[in-house]
Amino acid sequence: QLQLVESGGGLVQPGGSLRLSCAASGFTLDDYSIGWFRQAPGKEREGVSYISNRGGNTAYKDLVKGRFTISRDNAKNTVYLQMNSLKPEDTAVYYCAATTYYGSYYQGWYAYWGQGTQVTVSS
Repeated sequence: QLQLVESGGGLVQPGGSLRLSCAASGFTLDDYSIGWFRQAPGKEREGVSYISNRGGNTAYKDLVKGRFTISRDNAKNTVYLQMNSLKPEDTAVYYCAATTYYGSYYQGWYAYWGQGTQVTVSS
């Protein structure tokens, strides 16, 4: 059974940091491109970052570029999203997802999704 489980969310003050984890079971994460998406209340789910399965190329949306870093630990079968300098507008449920395609923000290509982890940035 292929499964993704996110963790690491929580409440943090503006300017703080969190590291989200996306742990895979039932498949080898390195064979897949992994995307991080988020959904804020009342808004559509949007792409944040991805890391590709071939070459490990990474990409970031402008809103998080320079603040977020995506990385992969193949030994742990886990992908991370390090989030620094968090802002209130980063508040959302964060999801990781896996696709056999090259990395993309197109959600239709992602066959496997985690359950999400809440990130709240507030003073």
